[in-house]
Amino acid sequence: MRGRDRAASVFRAFEGQRSIPFREIARELHMRKRLYAVYRRLFLRFGGQRWWPARTPLEVAVGAVLTQNTSWCNVEKAILNLRREKVLSFRALQRLPAERLAGLIRPAGYYNIKAERLVNLLDFFGREYGGNLRKAGNTVTADLRVKLLSVKGVGPETADSILLYAFDRPVFVVDAYTRRFMLRHGIIKGDEDYADVQKLFMQNLKCDVKLFNEYHALIVRLNKDFCRKNVPLCDNCPLKGI
Repeated sequence: MRGRDRAASVFRAFEGQRSIPFREIARELHMRKRLYAVYRRLFLRFGGQRWWPARTPLEVAVGAVLTQNTSWCNVEKAILNLRREKVLSFRALQRLPAERLAGLIRPAGYYNIKAERLVNLLDFFGREYGGNLRKAGNTVTADLRVKLLSVKGVGPETADSILLYAFDRPVFVVDAYTRRFMLRHGIIKGDEDYADVQKLFMQNLKCDVKLFNEYHALIVRLNKDFCRKNVPLCDNCPLKGI
């Protein structure tokens, strides 16, 4: 048997014994290649998004709560109201009566619920860090995430948005937009939970704040322009063929 044939035979025998790991490796490599291809295609089409549109970490945190179950354009209206009233600071928001806060954030929808959630988040930052978000930035990412998730009304998406955009932590944010495009392109089946989808990105992409930031922002842009909920523009989708 020639050397090359003998080597191939040995490899096939080894592959047969370790078939499951090899298949897993192949799937991981395919997923990694595909996720990077999606990113490159979106970046070429849309360019940098400069997201999150906020002036301070506190404003990011406020926006992360307000954006729950609504579009960003509605959040912008609510943020503008807060800015006009000059209450977009920790102390000013904390002194604001709940009813007044709810009125100002009314454009974001579910304003009474969101006002309560904002109060809970403000109480958390006040209790843990004296209202100084810079101090919160010194907390280890895993610990800070656990603490944020302990706040009533703060779920994984909200907590991760705060971590990524307010504190520059390499945590990938998964939202309805992420699930929608991944499901339509056959990347996920649809029954995966938040952690499962997040793991696909975290395990297959470079752990990089700028990459995670830009990728998520590009996904949002894709859904706004093409991958719409009710009337998707699939024929002109920049991801067509991926």
